Amino acid sequence: MSPNIITEAGVSTRLNQWWSSTPFITSGVTIICAAIYLVCLLVGYDSYAEICFLPSAVASHFQVYRFYTSVLFHGSLLHVLFNMLTFVPLGTELERIMGSVRLLFLMFLLATTNAIFHLIVAFLVDYNPLYHVSYLVDECSIGFSGVIFSMIVIETSLSGVQYRSVFGLFNVPAKWYAWILLILFQFLASNVSLLGHLSGILSGFAYTYGLFNYLLPGPSFYSSIEGLSMLSVCVRRPGFILCTGGTTYGQLPTHSNMSTPPSALINANFLRNISSWMPSRRTSTVQTSTNQEQEDPRFPGRGRTLASTGTEPTAREANANLHARHTAANTVRADATVTADQTDTFDEELKKLVGMGFERTQAEVALAAADGDPNVAIEILMSQQD
Repeated sequence: MSPNIITEAGVSTRLNQWWSSTPFITSGVTIICAAIYLVCLLVGYDSYAEICFLPSAVASHFQVYRFYTSVLFHGSLLHVLFNMLTFVPLGTELERIMGSVRLLFLMFLLATTNAIFHLIVAFLVDYNPLYHVSYLVDECSIGFSGVIFSMIVIETSLSGVQYRSVFGLFNVPAKWYAWILLILFQFLASNVSLLGHLSGILSGFAYTYGLFNYLLPGPSFYSSIEGLSMLSVCVRRPGFILCTGGTTYGQLPTHSNMSTPPSALINANFLRNISSWMPSRRTSTVQTSTNQEQEDPRFPGRGRTLASTGTEPTAREANANLHARHTAANTVRADATVTADQTDTFDEELKKLVGMGFERTQAEVALAAADGDPNVAIEILMSQQD
């Protein structure tokens, strides 16, 4: 029996395995935020009042650039370290579902809407007729945590889980998970922006309710971005995940998914979601060539965010899974004759393997490596167990 290289390797090797399994955009954002903090530390830059999100400055001087500079800058080593350690598993999971370009657009959208919600709430609280709270419009907020809170809400909704673990201490209903974290951070950490995190939660729920659907482009937009010659170097990177080539678990909001007018959305789906206090996105139906409709499978929720429970794949499995998805994505892009029937056959064979007792992630990787042949996939899985 060959030794387990992953478990017997040193810390540096394990870190390399973990980092190599991180997709392109997630690793890129992490490097950018870390690099910006290191540069500020080396040059002694601490004038955060010039780049933080300051509602009074945005409103009076229309400094829209603060929407995005405030997201990339951090105030301390612990601040950037905790944010990036939280972001990497979240970003990795969502990037594998959505694709690299779609995730990048989503983070841009969330940064924008977070700032707008922050601005609106700050001035509503300041100018309310009952009790004026003026300090919120002069509060200087920086950090990536607002976008992280939005991503927590979105990933929890896509996973379909009923409960989430809070730091491994106790379980809470998934619909309250982000709110519990918001409250705990206010008590456990000092100098935390309540409104910044709250705005992130509001944006996350607005996305899952479908309120941003008309702001989201269709698949052709992402395909055109991926086809740009100037981005060919990025697209060829192993960690780059195509938006149209991988298997998408769960229904992602897009402009093309909007089959009802806005009034129907507000009067029906939106009010129903508000009453349940949970962004329970229903899987929409897709039209096949025979005009038959079928529901998309929901994402099983293997990601772990902020010490959430659940079985998480090892570094080797995650790296193999990512490589298999990237290979399958490039194959689909190069051969446009792949049909929906082939995808259905793959899903059926995968369900059979899972029913035989194999772990879903390993079965998916083995079936992809076997080009959909279940007999070869079983041989691969059995050889891994020897």
